[in-house]
Amino acid sequence: MAHVADDLLIRIQSLPDIEKLRLVDNILTQLDKPDPELDRIWADEARKRWEAYKAGRMKTVSYKDVMVPHRRP
Repeated sequence: MAHVADDLLIRIQSLPDIEKLRLVDNILTQLDKPDPELDRIWADEARKRWEAYKAGRMKTVSYKDVMVPHRRP
């Protein structure tokens, strides 16, 4: 299998960037399988955070404060 992967890597290096992106997108799509348990965990976490926010127990940060350090000069 390593031989196949090595051959693929050599072939991929010669592809135009747009084709590399298409390939990466396809691979990631195949790897991104739904996981009901993980979805349930995230939904529970989101619910807890929303409830904490509504009850005033969660500190919030404005969009501006978050984004300012990441702005390009």
